[in-house]
Amino acid sequence: MNFDDTPHEAAFRSQARAWIAANAPKQYEDELRATSLGRVALKNANILEVAKAWQKKKADAGWACLHWPKDYGGRGASPIERVIWQQEEGPYGKLSGLFIIGHGMCGPTMMAYASEDHKRQYLPPLASGEKVWCQLFSEPAGGSDVAGLRTRAEKRGDDWVINGQKIWTSGAHYSDYGILLTRTDPTVPKHKGLTMFFLDMKSPGVEVRPIKQASGHSDFNEVYFTDVVIPDSQRLGAVDDGWNVALTTLMNERMSIGAGVATGFPELFDFCSNLMLDDRPAIEDRNVRSKLANWAVKASGLKYTSMRAISALSKGERPGPENSIGKLVAGPMIQDVAAYALDLQGAAGVLSGPEAELAGKFQAMLLRAPGTRVEGGTDEIMRNIIAERVLGLPGDIRVDKDVPFNQVPTKGRA
Repeated sequence: MNFDDTPHEAAFRSQARAWIAANAPKQYEDELRATSLGRVALKNANILEVAKAWQKKKADAGWACLHWPKDYGGRGASPIERVIWQQEEGPYGKLSGLFIIGHGMCGPTMMAYASEDHKRQYLPPLASGEKVWCQLFSEPAGGSDVAGLRTRAEKRGDDWVINGQKIWTSGAHYSDYGILLTRTDPTVPKHKGLTMFFLDMKSPGVEVRPIKQASGHSDFNEVYFTDVVIPDSQRLGAVDDGWNVALTTLMNERMSIGAGVATGFPELFDFCSNLMLDDRPAIEDRNVRSKLANWAVKASGLKYTSMRAISALSKGERPGPENSIGKLVAGPMIQDVAAYALDLQGAAGVLSGPEAELAGKFQAMLLRAPGTRVEGGTDEIMRNIIAERVLGLPGDIRVDKDVPFNQVPTKGRA
């Protein structure tokens, strides 16, 4: 691995740093630095409005979606330049989290399968944050099995009529558009009868119901479709070939999530450095130090695994499975870190909100952590991916793989 910038990379970093210093919304810097997983909010401002304003400013100056082609709202930058930008953006990058699904998953899928006219129409406002997109995949009966979906799309003339339900759709309540995976042929095995579309989330028949989380927030939703009409021109890929289109989305989803998963270790280290236990800092307690040492090793391993991917990008190479490994390790780690922080707080650990220790940072982190282990693929799915596609181990047994979907035993109906 080479940790040094090339002369070109160093010049790009200097340019990015200077622009951010001159244009970032510094009035929110302290609050953004204090935010953590499960608690990204601003006290006296609407974070979506702030995020859109910052994204639009970046887009106007050519700093939005750097790796996208210029014609679609990007900069045409190299992958390593994108990484450098993310490093320099620092706490302001947390505002980009509201667009991660659109920029990291929907955008690449549209680029791969939408018509040229649609790319030029929809991608620039997506890049600039003026329009927000969501991803409509998961369903109540499917769990982590994306191909087990039941939302039906039926062809009527030049249109498709959609009926069904999606769940856990992040950001659907403030999204303008979405990409939608449906079943168009239930008489073939489940992976072969799927078709992908994109749609306006304000279309008649679309109903979004926010889901109240344990934290009290509602970041994701149920979405219902009742006779929703989508023109065939908004189909992505061939009819019944939606699984191959979905793989593009899923690959980018796991890359986006895996590359950005927090561990909670920096926050815990700072907390232990300032927390007093028995008249001395917690960090001086041997048991606390042992815990911190174990997590420090994991955090360091994740850091340098990520650096390996960055080094590959710098050389123009394609990174390996590092992001899948990062998600698998970081997800459980942040849950354990948050739980330990609450143990150190003792009885105060049951409190949450402004009156709690650090305004409830670790409480919010613990409540959000299980979602990190589910979104973008559960721990079990990530282990399967690493086992089968990285280590070359035999595939998991899938008894319904070649069975027509409408013949798969189930309590419901296809």
